[in-house]
Amino acid sequence: MGAPLPVDTLYLSVRELSERIRKKELSPVALAGAYLDRLESLGPSLGAVVTVTRDVALAEAKRAEGEIAAGRWRGPLHGIPYGVKDLLATKGIPTTWGAEPYRNQVFDYDATVVARLREAGAVLLGKLSMVELAGGLGYNNADASFTGPGRTPWNVRYWSGGSSSGPGAATAAALVAFSIGSETSGSIITPAAFSGVAGLRPTYGRVSRHGAMALCWTLDKLGPMARTAEDCGLVMAVIAGQDPLDPTSLDRPWTLRPAAERRWRIGVLKDSATKAQPVVTKNFETSIEVLRDFCEVVDDVEFPDFPYGPAVSTIVQAEGASAFRDLIESGATQTLRQANDTWGGLRRLGRPRRRLPAGNAAPGADEAGSRRPVREVRRARRPVAADRFVPHRRRLRQGVPERRRRPGRHSGGEPRRAAGAFAPQRLRRRGPADRLPAHRPRVRRRDARRDRSGIPAADRLAHQAPAGLGSLIFIL
Repeated sequence: MGAPLPVDTLYLSVRELSERIRKKELSPVALAGAYLDRLESLGPSLGAVVTVTRDVALAEAKRAEGEIAAGRWRGPLHGIPYGVKDLLATKGIPTTWGAEPYRNQVFDYDATVVARLREAGAVLLGKLSMVELAGGLGYNNADASFTGPGRTPWNVRYWSGGSSSGPGAATAAALVAFSIGSETSGSIITPAAFSGVAGLRPTYGRVSRHGAMALCWTLDKLGPMARTAEDCGLVMAVIAGQDPLDPTSLDRPWTLRPAAERRWRIGVLKDSATKAQPVVTKNFETSIEVLRDFCEVVDDVEFPDFPYGPAVSTIVQAEGASAFRDLIESGATQTLRQANDTWGGLRRLGRPRRRLPAGNAAPGADEAGSRRPVREVRRARRPVAADRFVPHRRRLRQGVPERRRRPGRHSGGEPRRAAGAFAPQRLRRRGPADRLPAHRPRVRRRDARRDRSGIPAADRLAHQAPAGLGSLIFIL
């Protein structure tokens, strides 16, 4: 065996890793092994991993290495290790949806996204954690998953964001080269913002959802999370496109084009930085100024004044209640973490606990009427003629609450192997985070060598992204 790969290699972009692999300067097997070791050792403390597919990954890496050595290079994702949010079906591998009732669920087919990535030569390392049912009961509670809360590697007292908490944390901490997340209403852009990575929330229909857990058929989307925007584009070029197994998928080509080939027109929503933390506002405004150098930026774009939040909530509640009708009627919702919450904050919020059951009672007129703002927004966009709108998250991240566990309930643990059992292991308790930092979290002197995530301080500080930069939305 050769010398272990330097940690800095694992933080390289997909583009850089791909070039090294193509030139045979980097072994796909060695790269997969390094990421697997990191995923198994650091993934549990970050609440980022459910199942590690080591045997599958090494077999795919060996096949990729052999093909590349023989001159059969498939493209920029050939030999690149990645992880998927645990709502995508993977043949013979548990797909838990982050929820106790589905802990042992196994499908006999692959999601289209997984199949397309395999065809491109990408190497699947494992299934990454998520908020249970992708936030079907809300995810104001960071601990709403049987794997425990997702933690940003830059400060493990804070949440990595949901519902794609695992993809956000794993990508930021270089446990994978890129990941696939999902979004219904913010579940890619939130962990991108909280974890400091690039997240691409595609236009509805751009990426097939065949094999993905359904929460809201009207709004569900799948998209990449990576360390650079270009990496997201490389992944999108593989996973986008029409799929006969998903009738909502779009029959329109998608290609990654250099920025020089087109002058983008970007609209910035009016008052999008209102009530944002100062550090987020600063980074957002800095990003816009950078974009002005090669884009036409339209400031103060206004949408009609509609109750967007209640409209989205009504749609999600109604469709989520339909998607999980069997679970609701069986009474198994009582095994969910939100339903058995012991943290006072959720009771104080009140709303999330009854979201799915309440959806059953949503009148058809309310559900249909909630779609009117969607049509109005589409109509309002046309005169603006901007290709992109750029809203952002207003806060860096929220703290992970500490909570006492009922006997027998674990709060994280070792990831299970694809053919093995989940071995519970309690996380060490941490003090409560009573406020959000308005700056990059500093490493305290007593934690100078290594914090409780197991990630060395030099590693964290060398690769941390500026706060708030992961929160841009590019709508394609």
